[in-house]
Amino acid sequence: MLKDIIQQSLRESQDVLAQFLSDPSKLDAIEKAADCLVDALQQGKKILSCGNGGSHCDAMHFAEELSGRYRENRPALAAMAISDPSHITCVSNDFGYNYIYSRFIEGLGNQGDVLVGISTSGQSANIIEAVKAAQEKGMKVVLLTGKDGGALAG
Repeated sequence: MLKDIIQQSLRESQDVLAQFLSDPSKLDAIEKAADCLVDALQQGKKILSCGNGGSHCDAMHFAEELSGRYRENRPALAAMAISDPSHITCVSNDFGYNYIYSRFIEGLGNQGDVLVGISTSGQSANIIEAVKAAQEKGMKVVLLTGKDGGALAG
């Protein structure tokens, strides 16, 4: 029974990947996002990432692969996940959870930096607020969302 569940899960993953690869616009979007990140780093800008729950873990992992090591040794790249527990609890307490990322961006985001926001639902209020703050600062925004992208797709 467990083997059947595992096989079904792997088949579903395979189907999702096949659908993704069959849509050239999705590949174009990935290339555009990669170009955005590379351009920012080449101009001496930084990448800030954020998400909730598992997406927060993804945001942290993404930033650490850039600032640490990914595949081969190279100079560290300017990337940081918005994940300081003191900041998150302070802002949650004083302003509300919806502003944990936007307040950080207000303080440390600069024009030309890139925000990578990750939200499987596309409905996360704190990611929506982060995008607004990033746009107000003149930052570029790359979003990774699930399903139809939710409110963040608009």
